Amino acid sequence: MFDDFDFSEANLDTIVRSGFANQGEICLCGSRLLVQRSIYERFKERYLDKVRRLRVGDPNDATTDLGALVSKPHFDKVVGCIDRAKAEGGRVLLGGNVAKVDGRCENGWFVEPTVIEGLAPESATNQEEIFGPVVTLIPFEDDAEAIAIANGTGYGLAASLWTRDLDRAHRAGAALEFGIVWINCWLLRDLRTPFGGVKNSGVGREGGVDALRFFTEPKNICIQLGGGAR
Repeated sequence: MFDDFDFSEANLDTIVRSGFANQGEICLCGSRLLVQRSIYERFKERYLDKVRRLRVGDPNDATTDLGALVSKPHFDKVVGCIDRAKAEGGRVLLGGNVAKVDGRCENGWFVEPTVIEGLAPESATNQEEIFGPVVTLIPFEDDAEAIAIANGTGYGLAASLWTRDLDRAHRAGAALEFGIVWINCWLLRDLRTPFGGVKNSGVGREGGVDALRFFTEPKNICIQLGGGAR
């Protein structure tokens, strides 16, 4: 997000949701949060305050925000990724631990919502998908650095860009190497539009007429008539 970010409660809530919805187990979740340095500390304080309020627990409880991870192997992977982030020099600002839940879910695979800062863009934590409730904060100086950091990964499915400058939104949106770029929003989709990623996230497009091409295989049958063929 850029230095003209609108610090409304709705925007902050959307950004928190973009990292931790469904325990971060959504391919479109934003696990790297790039924040312009001039607003970094202000944003961090507001963001952490909201993440701190997220409740981990039984998904049948209406007050629960985060449930369990999908499997024990994936739980082990996410916990291992947090340990690796610490080993890489990351500072855990919030969470970073296994969460204990009472009742019927006491043996579930729960992880606290975790926020980490202090890691270089090229660190393994910022290059490999964790697919869990883990978000890293990365400061940047200007538009060029933000775009370079955002594009400096092997993945390119979705990105969110936050600014009140429409010209900047168009310039940065065009420069970002992602299949979908949301401006001042997250997870808004018109199912008639093409959906898919680039680079290692690129497996074609679906949605609308693109789904016909994605889910079908064209075949060319060529017949030369003559020589008595019927």
